Amino acid sequence: MVTRRDLLTGAVLGGVGMGLAGCAPVTPVVPARTSGNPTQADPGSRTLVAVFSRAGENHFYGGRTWLEVGNTEVVVSLLAELVDVDVYRIVPAEPYPTDYEETVAQNTREQDADARPRIADPLPDLAGYDRVVLASGVWSVRPPMIMRTFTEALDFTGRTVYPLTTHAGSGLGRAVEVYRQTCRGATLGEGLAVRGEEAGAAEPEVRAWLQRVGLLG
Repeated sequence: MVTRRDLLTGAVLGGVGMGLAGCAPVTPVVPARTSGNPTQADPGSRTLVAVFSRAGENHFYGGRTWLEVGNTEVVVSLLAELVDVDVYRIVPAEPYPTDYEETVAQNTREQDADARPRIADPLPDLAGYDRVVLASGVWSVRPPMIMRTFTEALDFTGRTVYPLTTHAGSGLGRAVEVYRQTCRGATLGEGLAVRGEEAGAAEPEVRAWLQRVGLLG
């Protein structure tokens, strides 16, 4: 688990671009906290951000660019500057390729097979949270299949889930539909979609959304 302080201390907001088939990139910007229980919620925090973001070669205005930090990670860093949240990074047990086309092909295979890619780290304990932001890119109109791995493994009863996506033109895609199906017991709140190329300049969008959904006073 990474707290807001960890995120802001280590995050490098360099690389802004688009994501796969309208989606965002992922390697953790900062390492997960190594002391204490990584799945234990901080008592004073009520909002968890679960983020999957892929760094490497990515779509950018019809071409390609290299992202040291994935688009979704950039947006989550902006969010964490505005509100007190804990951040859990969804890291695949088998990393996605850094090559754009190879990742597109892998995502197609995973969607066709209805796959559930494994997550490397222990999943968070949601007991200390009543709000969960699910942040990822949109790959071929859907959240990456690893997001289903995450959501299907947890009980969201009594919690509000807020979809957050980065994209290349497809907005939220089918994220609301997917999370309505897979977040057991959750109430779905208003989502936010940010264009990948504009991730680094998205603070006004993020702020306005946080205010609308009541996460920022």
